[in-house]
Amino acid sequence: MKFNELNLNPVAKIRESTNFTVREIRKMCKTIGPRAAGSENEDKAQDYILENCAKFADTAVKEPFKLSPRAFMAWPWLGATVEIIAIALYVASAFLSGMLVTVFQAVALVLTVAILLLIVLEFLLYKQVIDPFFKKATSSNVILTKKPKGEVKRRIIFSGHIDSAYEWRFTHWGGYKLLRTAIYLALGGVAICLILDILTIAIQLSDHVLLAFRIAECVCAAAVCVGFVFDNPKLVVEGANDDLTGVFSSIAVLQFMTTNAIEFDHTEVIAVSMGSEESGLRGAKALAKAHKFDDVETVFVATDTVRDLDFMGVYHKDMTGIVKLDKAGVALMLQAAYDAGLELPKLTIDLGATDATAMMQAGVPSVAFCAMDHSPARYYHTRLDTADNIEIGTIEKGIEVLIRTALLFDERGLSTNE
Repeated sequence: MKFNELNLNPVAKIRESTNFTVREIRKMCKTIGPRAAGSENEDKAQDYILENCAKFADTAVKEPFKLSPRAFMAWPWLGATVEIIAIALYVASAFLSGMLVTVFQAVALVLTVAILLLIVLEFLLYKQVIDPFFKKATSSNVILTKKPKGEVKRRIIFSGHIDSAYEWRFTHWGGYKLLRTAIYLALGGVAICLILDILTIAIQLSDHVLLAFRIAECVCAAAVCVGFVFDNPKLVVEGANDDLTGVFSSIAVLQFMTTNAIEFDHTEVIAVSMGSEESGLRGAKALAKAHKFDDVETVFVATDTVRDLDFMGVYHKDMTGIVKLDKAGVALMLQAAYDAGLELPKLTIDLGATDATAMMQAGVPSVAFCAMDHSPARYYHTRLDTADNIEIGTIEKGIEVLIRTALLFDERGLSTNE
Protein backbone atom coordinates (compact mmCIF):
# COMPACT_ATOMS: atom_id res chain seq x y z
CA MET A 1 0.00 0.00 0.00
CA LYS A 2 1.40 3.38 -1.03
CA PHE A 3 1.35 6.36 1.33
CA ASN A 4 0.14 8.78 -1.31
CA GLU A 5 -2.76 6.48 -2.17
CA LEU A 6 -4.29 6.74 1.30
CA ASN A 7 -7.70 8.37 1.10
CA LEU A 8 -7.01 10.85 3.89
CA ASN A 9 -5.13 14.00 4.82
CA PRO A 10 -1.82 12.38 5.87
CA VAL A 11 -0.38 15.47 7.54
CA ALA A 12 -3.43 15.94 9.75
CA LYS A 13 -3.70 12.23 10.55
CA ILE A 14 -0.02 11.92 11.47
CA ARG A 15 -0.51 14.95 13.70
CA GLU A 16 -3.36 13.09 15.42
CA SER A 17 -1.05 10.11 16.02
CA THR A 18 1.60 12.47 17.34
CA ASN A 19 -0.89 14.04 19.74
CA PHE A 20 -1.83 10.54 20.90
CA THR A 21 1.83 9.71 21.53
CA VAL A 22 2.63 12.93 23.39
CA ARG A 23 -0.52 12.69 25.48
CA GLU A 24 0.25 9.12 26.52
CA ILE A 25 3.88 9.92 27.36
CA ARG A 26 2.82 12.76 29.61
CA LYS A 27 0.08 10.73 31.24
CA MET A 28 2.37 7.81 32.01
CA CYS A 29 5.06 10.06 33.46
CA LYS A 30 2.48 11.81 35.64
CA THR A 31 0.41 8.85 36.84
CA ILE A 32 3.00 6.05 36.98
CA GLY A 33 6.41 7.73 36.90
CA PRO A 34 9.79 5.99 36.82
CA ARG A 35 9.74 2.33 35.80
CA ALA A 36 12.78 0.32 36.78
CA ALA A 37 13.09 -3.11 35.18
CA GLY A 38 11.19 -5.73 37.15
CA SER A 39 9.55 -3.12 39.39
CA GLU A 40 5.93 -2.63 40.40
CA ASN A 41 5.80 0.56 38.32
CA GLU A 42 7.04 -1.23 35.22
CA ASP A 43 4.28 -3.78 35.71
CA LYS A 44 1.69 -1.01 36.15
CA ALA A 45 2.90 0.60 32.94
CA GLN A 46 2.53 -2.64 31.02
CA ASP A 47 -0.97 -3.13 32.41
CA TYR A 48 -1.78 0.39 31.28
CA ILE A 49 -0.61 -0.42 27.75
CA LEU A 50 -2.65 -3.62 27.77
CA GLU A 51 -5.81 -1.91 29.00
CA ASN A 52 -5.67 1.30 26.96
CA CYS A 53 -3.97 0.35 23.69
CA ALA A 54 -5.50 -3.06 23.00
CA LYS A 55 -8.26 -1.26 21.08
CA PHE A 56 -5.77 -0.65 18.28
CA ALA A 57 -5.05 -4.36 17.84
CA ASP A 58 -6.84 -7.60 17.13
CA THR A 59 -4.99 -9.38 19.92
CA ALA A 60 -3.16 -8.10 22.98
CA VAL A 61 -1.17 -10.28 25.34
CA LYS A 62 1.14 -9.74 28.29
CA GLU A 63 3.98 -12.21 28.52
CA PRO A 64 5.86 -12.30 31.86
CA PHE A 65 9.45 -13.48 32.24
CA LYS A 66 12.00 -13.75 35.03
CA LEU A 67 15.24 -11.78 35.25
CA SER A 68 17.83 -10.39 37.64
CA PRO A 69 17.24 -6.65 37.18
CA ARG A 70 20.40 -5.35 38.85
CA ALA A 71 22.88 -7.85 37.42
CA PHE A 72 23.58 -6.05 34.14
CA MET A 73 24.66 -2.72 35.66
CA ALA A 74 26.43 -4.34 38.61
CA TRP A 75 29.75 -4.37 36.77
CA PRO A 76 30.86 -0.83 37.80
CA TRP A 77 30.66 -1.38 41.55
CA LEU A 78 31.46 -5.10 41.40
CA GLY A 79 34.45 -4.42 39.19
CA ALA A 80 35.65 -1.67 41.51
CA THR A 81 35.30 -3.94 44.54
CA VAL A 82 37.23 -6.83 43.02
CA GLU A 83 39.95 -4.57 41.59
CA ILE A 84 40.47 -2.89 44.99
CA ILE A 85 40.95 -6.39 46.47
CA ALA A 86 43.40 -7.23 43.67
CA ILE A 87 45.40 -4.06 44.31
CA ALA A 88 45.41 -4.75 48.06
CA LEU A 89 46.82 -8.23 47.42
CA TYR A 90 49.47 -6.83 45.09
CA VAL A 91 50.58 -4.21 47.61
CA ALA A 92 50.44 -6.72 50.48
CA SER A 93 52.87 -8.99 48.64
CA ALA A 94 55.60 -6.48 49.54
CA PHE A 95 55.35 -7.54 53.18
CA LEU A 96 55.53 -11.26 52.50
CA SER A 97 58.27 -13.69 51.59
CA GLY A 98 58.76 -16.93 49.69
CA MET A 99 55.95 -18.45 47.66
CA LEU A 100 53.34 -16.21 49.27
CA VAL A 101 54.68 -13.27 47.30
CA THR A 102 54.09 -15.07 44.01
CA VAL A 103 50.70 -16.38 45.14
CA PHE A 104 49.41 -12.93 46.10
CA GLN A 105 50.68 -11.40 42.85
CA ALA A 106 49.16 -14.21 40.78
CA VAL A 107 45.77 -13.89 42.49
CA ALA A 108 45.86 -10.14 41.87
CA LEU A 109 46.45 -10.79 38.18
CA VAL A 110 43.65 -13.35 37.99
CA LEU A 111 41.19 -10.96 39.64
CA THR A 112 42.12 -8.15 37.25
CA VAL A 113 41.66 -10.42 34.24
CA ALA A 114 38.31 -11.53 35.68
CA ILE A 115 37.15 -7.90 35.89
CA LEU A 116 38.01 -7.24 32.27
CA LEU A 117 36.19 -10.41 31.24
CA LEU A 118 33.17 -9.32 33.27
CA ILE A 119 33.07 -5.95 31.50
CA VAL A 120 33.41 -7.54 28.06
CA LEU A 121 30.90 -10.34 28.62
CA GLU A 122 28.28 -8.54 30.70
CA PHE A 123 28.36 -4.97 29.39
CA LEU A 124 29.75 -5.20 25.85
CA LEU A 125 28.31 -8.58 24.83
CA TYR A 126 25.27 -8.58 27.15
CA LYS A 127 25.89 -12.12 28.36
CA GLN A 128 24.06 -13.13 31.54
CA VAL A 129 27.18 -14.29 33.36
CA ILE A 130 26.48 -13.03 36.88
CA ASP A 131 22.67 -13.06 36.84
CA PRO A 132 22.38 -16.25 38.95
CA PHE A 133 23.97 -14.42 41.88
CA PHE A 134 21.40 -11.60 41.96
CA LYS A 135 17.83 -11.29 43.20
CA LYS A 136 15.14 -12.35 40.73
CA ALA A 137 12.11 -10.33 39.67
CA THR A 138 9.34 -10.51 37.09
CA SER A 139 9.10 -8.30 34.04
CA SER A 140 6.91 -8.59 30.95
CA ASN A 141 6.40 -7.78 27.29
CA VAL A 142 3.06 -6.56 25.95
CA ILE A 143 2.40 -7.61 22.36
CA LEU A 144 -0.27 -5.84 20.30
CA THR A 145 -1.02 -7.55 16.98
CA LYS A 146 -3.03 -6.22 14.04
CA LYS A 147 -3.94 -9.02 11.65
CA PRO A 148 -4.27 -8.62 7.88
CA LYS A 149 -7.47 -9.30 5.98
CA GLY A 150 -6.09 -12.49 4.48
CA GLU A 151 -3.34 -15.01 5.10
CA VAL A 152 -0.25 -13.69 6.90
CA LYS A 153 2.63 -13.58 4.42
CA ARG A 154 4.72 -10.83 5.98
CA ARG A 155 5.23 -9.41 9.46
CA ILE A 156 6.66 -6.15 10.71
CA ILE A 157 7.32 -5.62 14.42
CA PHE A 158 7.76 -2.16 15.94
CA SER A 159 9.10 -1.96 19.47
CA GLY A 160 10.10 0.42 22.23
CA HIS A 161 11.03 -0.39 25.84
CA ILE A 162 8.78 0.59 28.72
CA ASP A 163 11.39 0.46 31.50
CA SER A 164 13.53 3.42 32.49
CA ALA A 165 17.08 3.54 33.81
CA TYR A 166 18.71 4.27 37.14
CA GLU A 167 20.37 7.66 36.95
CA TRP A 168 23.97 7.79 35.77
CA ARG A 169 25.56 10.20 38.22
CA PHE A 170 28.44 11.40 36.03
CA THR A 171 26.12 12.28 33.15
CA HIS A 172 23.94 14.23 35.57
CA TRP A 173 26.88 15.97 37.22
CA GLY A 174 28.81 16.97 34.12
CA GLY A 175 27.35 15.60 30.90
CA TYR A 176 29.12 13.38 28.42
CA LYS A 177 32.58 14.88 29.05
CA LEU A 178 32.54 13.93 32.73
CA LEU A 179 30.93 10.56 31.96
CA ARG A 180 33.59 9.61 29.44
CA THR A 181 36.36 10.89 31.69
CA ALA A 182 35.07 8.70 34.53
CA ILE A 183 34.81 5.64 32.26
CA TYR A 184 38.29 6.18 30.82
CA LEU A 185 39.77 6.65 34.30
CA ALA A 186 38.22 3.46 35.63
CA LEU A 187 39.03 1.29 32.60
CA GLY A 188 42.48 2.87 32.33
CA GLY A 189 43.15 2.06 35.97
CA VAL A 190 42.22 -1.59 35.47
CA ALA A 191 44.29 -1.80 32.27
CA ILE A 192 47.37 -0.30 33.97
CA CYS A 193 47.02 -2.74 36.86
CA LEU A 194 46.83 -5.60 34.38
CA ILE A 195 50.05 -4.51 32.69
CA LEU A 196 51.88 -4.01 35.99
CA ASP A 197 50.68 -7.38 37.31
CA ILE A 198 51.92 -9.16 34.19
CA LEU A 199 55.30 -7.40 34.24
CA THR A 200 55.77 -8.18 37.93
CA ILE A 201 55.29 -11.91 37.35
CA ALA A 202 57.07 -12.13 34.00
CA ILE A 203 60.20 -10.05 34.72
CA GLN A 204 62.67 -9.90 37.58
CA LEU A 205 62.29 -6.33 38.83
CA SER A 206 64.37 -4.27 41.24
CA ASP A 207 62.97 -3.16 44.57
CA HIS A 208 62.79 0.44 43.33
CA VAL A 209 60.71 -0.54 40.29
CA LEU A 210 58.41 -2.69 42.42
CA LEU A 211 57.89 0.24 44.79
CA ALA A 212 56.98 2.45 41.83
CA PHE A 213 54.56 -0.21 40.59
CA ARG A 214 52.86 -0.42 43.99
CA ILE A 215 52.47 3.35 44.16
CA ALA A 216 51.03 3.32 40.63
CA GLU A 217 48.50 0.64 41.58
CA CYS A 218 47.42 2.67 44.63
CA VAL A 219 46.76 5.59 42.31
CA CYS A 220 44.77 3.27 40.06
CA ALA A 221 42.73 2.21 43.08
CA ALA A 222 41.49 5.79 43.39
CA ALA A 223 40.58 5.80 39.69
CA VAL A 224 38.54 2.60 39.77
CA CYS A 225 36.55 3.89 42.75
CA VAL A 226 34.35 5.80 40.30
CA GLY A 227 32.58 2.48 39.82
CA PHE A 228 31.08 2.78 43.30
CA VAL A 229 29.12 5.89 42.33
CA PHE A 230 28.49 5.25 38.62
CA ASP A 231 24.73 4.95 38.92
CA ASN A 232 22.29 5.90 41.66
CA PRO A 233 20.32 2.88 42.94
CA LYS A 234 17.88 5.21 44.70
CA LEU A 235 16.89 7.28 41.67
CA VAL A 236 15.09 5.89 38.64
CA VAL A 237 14.53 8.45 35.88
CA GLU A 238 11.18 9.12 34.18
CA GLY A 239 12.41 7.93 30.80
CA ALA A 240 10.04 10.08 28.76
CA ASN A 241 12.43 10.10 25.81
CA ASP A 242 14.23 6.84 26.63
CA ASP A 243 12.01 5.16 25.82
CA LEU A 244 8.36 6.13 26.09
CA THR A 245 8.83 7.89 22.76
CA GLY A 246 9.75 4.52 21.28
CA VAL A 247 6.87 2.66 22.94
CA PHE A 248 4.10 5.05 21.95
CA SER A 249 5.54 5.86 18.51
CA SER A 250 5.43 2.12 17.81
CA ILE A 251 1.86 1.86 19.05
CA ALA A 252 1.03 4.98 17.03
CA VAL A 253 1.48 2.91 13.87
CA LEU A 254 -1.39 0.68 14.99
CA GLN A 255 -3.36 3.70 16.17
CA PHE A 256 -2.93 5.34 12.75
CA MET A 257 -4.08 2.22 10.93
CA THR A 258 -7.05 1.59 13.22
CA THR A 259 -8.43 5.13 13.37
CA ASN A 260 -8.09 5.50 9.59
CA ALA A 261 -9.50 2.05 8.78
CA ILE A 262 -6.30 0.91 7.05
CA GLU A 263 -6.04 -2.84 6.62
CA PHE A 264 -3.27 -4.75 4.89
CA ASP A 265 -4.08 -7.77 2.78
CA HIS A 266 -1.27 -10.04 3.92
CA THR A 267 0.99 -8.07 6.30
CA GLU A 268 0.74 -8.52 10.04
CA VAL A 269 1.73 -5.46 12.09
CA ILE A 270 2.88 -5.85 15.70
CA ALA A 271 3.76 -3.27 18.32
CA VAL A 272 5.69 -4.50 21.37
CA SER A 273 6.03 -2.63 24.63
CA MET A 274 9.27 -4.30 25.68
CA GLY A 275 10.26 -4.82 29.29
CA SER A 276 13.70 -4.61 30.89
CA GLU A 277 15.80 -3.28 28.03
CA GLU A 278 17.87 -1.26 30.49
CA SER A 279 18.78 -4.50 32.28
CA GLY A 280 20.65 -5.91 29.30
CA LEU A 281 17.97 -6.41 26.62
CA ARG A 282 16.27 -9.02 28.79
CA GLY A 283 12.80 -8.36 27.36
CA ALA A 284 13.95 -8.76 23.78
CA LYS A 285 15.83 -11.92 24.70
CA ALA A 286 12.64 -13.30 26.28
CA LEU A 287 10.56 -12.33 23.23
CA ALA A 288 13.02 -14.01 20.87
CA LYS A 289 12.99 -17.15 23.01
CA ALA A 290 9.19 -17.30 23.14
CA HIS A 291 8.57 -16.53 19.44
CA LYS A 292 10.70 -17.69 16.52
CA PHE A 293 9.03 -15.42 13.92
CA ASP A 294 10.45 -17.60 11.16
CA ASP A 295 7.17 -18.69 9.56
CA VAL A 296 6.94 -15.67 7.22
CA GLU A 297 9.17 -12.81 6.10
CA THR A 298 9.64 -10.67 9.21
CA VAL A 299 11.47 -7.47 10.11
CA PHE A 300 11.92 -6.03 13.60
CA VAL A 301 12.26 -2.27 14.17
CA ALA A 302 13.63 -1.17 17.54
CA THR A 303 12.69 2.46 18.15
CA ASP A 304 14.75 3.86 21.00
CA THR A 305 14.60 7.55 21.95
CA VAL A 306 13.01 9.91 19.43
CA ARG A 307 14.02 13.40 20.48
CA ASP A 308 16.90 15.01 18.59
CA LEU A 309 16.01 15.48 14.91
CA ASP A 310 19.58 16.45 13.96
CA PHE A 311 20.74 13.05 15.22
CA MET A 312 17.95 10.94 13.71
CA GLY A 313 19.31 7.93 11.90
CA VAL A 314 18.92 4.29 10.92
CA TYR A 315 21.40 1.97 12.62
CA HIS A 316 23.16 -0.72 10.63
CA LYS A 317 25.55 -1.75 13.43
CA ASP A 318 24.58 -2.32 17.06
CA MET A 319 26.08 -3.50 20.35
CA THR A 320 29.08 -1.17 20.25
CA GLY A 321 29.44 -1.89 16.54
CA ILE A 322 29.87 -5.64 17.03
CA VAL A 323 26.49 -6.78 15.66
CA LYS A 324 25.56 -6.06 12.04
CA LEU A 325 21.88 -5.37 11.56
CA ASP A 326 19.85 -6.41 8.54
CA LYS A 327 20.92 -4.65 5.32
CA ALA A 328 17.50 -4.98 3.70
CA GLY A 329 15.78 -3.67 6.82
CA VAL A 330 18.12 -0.68 6.92
CA ALA A 331 17.46 0.01 3.22
CA LEU A 332 13.72 -0.23 3.85
CA MET A 333 13.80 2.39 6.60
CA LEU A 334 16.15 4.69 4.72
CA GLN A 335 13.77 4.66 1.75
CA ALA A 336 10.78 5.31 4.03
CA ALA A 337 12.63 8.23 5.61
CA TYR A 338 13.57 9.58 2.17
CA ASP A 339 9.92 9.43 1.14
CA ALA A 340 9.19 11.48 4.27
CA GLY A 341 11.66 14.13 3.14
CA LEU A 342 14.61 12.99 5.26
CA GLU A 343 18.00 11.85 4.06
CA LEU A 344 19.00 9.90 7.14
CA PRO A 345 22.49 8.53 7.73
CA LYS A 346 23.40 4.93 8.47
CA LEU A 347 24.79 4.95 12.00
CA THR A 348 26.48 2.70 14.56
CA ILE A 349 25.74 2.33 18.26
CA ASP A 350 29.20 3.19 19.61
CA LEU A 351 28.53 2.16 23.21
CA GLY A 352 25.67 -0.05 24.36
CA ALA A 353 22.92 -1.73 22.37
CA THR A 354 19.25 -1.69 21.42
CA ASP A 355 16.69 -4.48 21.41
CA ALA A 356 17.46 -4.95 17.70
CA THR A 357 20.65 -6.74 18.76
CA ALA A 358 18.85 -9.47 20.70
CA MET A 359 16.35 -10.05 17.88
CA MET A 360 19.07 -10.06 15.21
CA GLN A 361 21.11 -12.56 17.18
CA ALA A 362 17.99 -14.74 17.38
CA GLY A 363 17.75 -14.79 13.60
CA VAL A 364 15.07 -12.11 13.10
CA PRO A 365 16.07 -9.44 10.53
CA SER A 366 16.29 -6.28 12.62
CA VAL A 367 17.06 -2.59 12.41
CA ALA A 368 17.29 0.21 14.97
CA PHE A 369 15.79 3.68 14.59
CA CYS A 370 16.82 6.46 16.98
CA ALA A 371 17.01 10.23 17.19
CA MET A 372 19.48 10.90 19.99
CA ASP A 373 22.93 12.35 20.43
CA HIS A 374 24.89 9.28 21.52
CA SER A 375 27.71 11.35 23.06
CA PRO A 376 25.43 10.84 25.10
CA ALA A 377 22.89 13.67 25.44
CA ARG A 378 22.70 15.41 28.81
CA TYR A 379 19.21 14.00 29.50
CA TYR A 380 20.33 10.41 28.81
CA HIS A 381 19.78 8.33 31.94
CA THR A 382 19.34 11.42 34.12
CA ARG A 383 16.50 13.18 35.92
CA LEU A 384 16.29 15.55 32.93
CA ASP A 385 14.55 12.88 30.85
CA THR A 386 11.06 14.14 31.67
CA ALA A 387 7.83 14.74 29.80
CA ASP A 388 8.69 18.46 29.75
CA ASN A 389 11.87 17.64 27.79
CA ILE A 390 10.41 15.92 24.73
CA GLU A 391 10.49 17.36 21.21
CA ILE A 392 7.07 17.06 19.58
CA GLY A 393 8.33 17.90 16.08
CA THR A 394 10.88 15.07 16.22
CA ILE A 395 8.27 12.62 17.48
CA GLU A 396 5.95 13.59 14.63
CA LYS A 397 8.63 13.03 12.01
CA GLY A 398 9.64 9.76 13.64
CA ILE A 399 6.07 8.49 13.57
CA GLU A 400 5.80 9.37 9.89
CA VAL A 401 8.95 7.37 9.16
CA LEU A 402 7.55 4.36 11.04
CA ILE A 403 4.19 4.54 9.28
CA ARG A 404 5.87 4.86 5.89
CA THR A 405 8.10 1.90 6.79
CA ALA A 406 5.03 -0.26 7.50
CA LEU A 407 3.37 0.80 4.23
CA LEU A 408 6.54 0.25 2.21
CA PHE A 409 7.12 -3.17 3.77
CA ASP A 410 3.54 -4.15 2.95
CA GLU A 411 4.15 -3.06 -0.65
CA ARG A 412 7.62 -4.51 -1.25
CA GLY A 413 8.75 -6.65 1.65
CA LEU A 414 12.49 -6.86 2.23
CA SER A 415 13.75 -8.66 -0.86
CA THR A 416 13.70 -5.70 -3.26
CA ASN A 417 15.49 -3.40 -0.78
CA GLU A 418 18.76 -5.32 -0.48
